[in-house]
Amino acid sequence: MEIQIPDKVNYIIDTLNQHGFEAYVVGGCVRDMVLGRFPEDWDITTSANPSEVKQIFRRTIDTGIQHGTVTVLLEQEHFEVTTYRLDGVYEDNRRPKEVSFTANLAEDLKRRDFTINAMAYNKKEGFIDLFGGLEDLKNRLIRCVGRAEERFEEDALRIMRAVRFSAQLDFAIESDTLMALKAKVKLLSKISVERIREELTKLLISDHPDRLRLLYDTGITGVVIPEFDKAMVTEQNNIHHIYTVGEHTIRAVCEVAGKQEEELFLPKERTILRWTMLLHDIEKPNTISVGKDGQNHFYGHQEKGANKAKKILRRLKFDNDTINAVVHLIRWHDYRFVLTPVGMRRAASKIGKEYMELLFEVNRADNSAKNPELIMDMYETLAMAKNIYKEIQEKQQCISLKELNINGKDLIAAGFKPGKEMGEILKSLLDAVIENPNLNQKEKLLELAKKS
Repeated sequence: MEIQIPDKVNYIIDTLNQHGFEAYVVGGCVRDMVLGRFPEDWDITTSANPSEVKQIFRRTIDTGIQHGTVTVLLEQEHFEVTTYRLDGVYEDNRRPKEVSFTANLAEDLKRRDFTINAMAYNKKEGFIDLFGGLEDLKNRLIRCVGRAEERFEEDALRIMRAVRFSAQLDFAIESDTLMALKAKVKLLSKISVERIREELTKLLISDHPDRLRLLYDTGITGVVIPEFDKAMVTEQNNIHHIYTVGEHTIRAVCEVAGKQEEELFLPKERTILRWTMLLHDIEKPNTISVGKDGQNHFYGHQEKGANKAKKILRRLKFDNDTINAVVHLIRWHDYRFVLTPVGMRRAASKIGKEYMELLFEVNRADNSAKNPELIMDMYETLAMAKNIYKEIQEKQQCISLKELNINGKDLIAAGFKPGKEMGEILKSLLDAVIENPNLNQKEKLLELAKKS
């Protein structure tokens, strides 16, 4: 197996070797190389302690000196070099009470989470694989190093990391590891919401977010996003649906934004779209009513779902931009497009031009997870809506106040008094232009304003 390591990484390893120390690339970058992926980061581990690393390299930064990590700067690139270490006692299922350094690579590797992340490599010695990581990569397995219960007790986030790696790599979780994961799942309540959020997001934006089923089956969602569990057991009993709310949700999440390699959306948009689909029907279990037709209906689930999603995302400490976008898309996810130019201009004006492409994608993914017998009609409606909207964009037709060819200053210059009434006049002018785009000329708008 030929492994390509960047020249600068080899230079750091060789330099440490020349000074009498061991050094290897370690962890995730080794795993990725074996899988034929180019690692995002190159982690280097060494028998040299931090002060020795700093003496050997001219330009360094003390990034995590208490944990043995020094960043070496070579030209404009940064490389983390960490001393072999032993973790002390874990008292809170999150982090060791203390860290000590060791000259023994085996001691460093055996404290790591999974076998596929516990390998080291350098070009002189090849792979140092003490726990069967290469075999597990070959068999597409996630397996804990040593006793799985101990690994999960040390850092309970590893429970979620196991499922997240399963999603990212499309690997199965080895049976003993899975049993231990289920047994220790309650420990996740001790983990910070920020770390939970990161793992959930990485799973969601992967190409296999169907591992949400595994999160549910193992009890993880019951701890980290309990609202989802109710959706998994809520039957829809409606002509448009053949799945439970939860199963529909998982299928919609899998569909939205496509595969990562397609790059259909920016990474931030992908995150927004995946979280939108995860939460878009989150209030359906709490809005069920049975109509005269004997079918279940979920009136108001859009608005209530938007409010519930905001609470969930705030609980997970998302940034405001993500929260606002997800909540907005959930609020409008069931919007019925009127398939006329006026109808689509109205839609874009209400929803916001910046959200239209995202909402089209939400609509498509939502429909894809409904009754297959009705999907084609839904797709045709969506295609017509997109075509009409595309024409509106090409013609650069006005759909917002900022696109009106008149503003408050123009109205003041024409003798109107500033205040609430002026805002109402501008809104009525926008309504007129949405009805008839040819009216978006300053003279015509002033004339209309004077008549209002």
